[in-house]
Amino acid sequence: MANNNQNGKMSREEAGRLGGEATAKNHDKEFYQAIGEKSGEATSKSHGKEFYQEIGEKGGEATSRNHDKDFYQEIGRKGGEARGNSDQRYAVGAIAM
Repeated sequence: MANNNQNGKMSREEAGRLGGEATAKNHDKEFYQAIGEKSGEATSKSHGKEFYQEIGEKGGEATSRNHDKDFYQEIGRKGGEARGNSDQRYAVGAIAM
């Protein structure tokens, strides 16, 4: 345990890191998913459509700065494949009915 302050006490950063590590040891993926779901629900209640538009725009701008044409071609191809598999699954189900 590191003492990062001059007075020999643990810093807030160190305490947070250790607490996070202990929490991670005691909880599974479902625990974190439940926290994320609750947080998302709370955020959606306190923010409107404009909030989500703004963060989506900022994210899109950041992504376009950090990636080139090849990145977009690759994700487009993957999306098309996923969509194609999805469409085929529904088409097969429709024929079987």
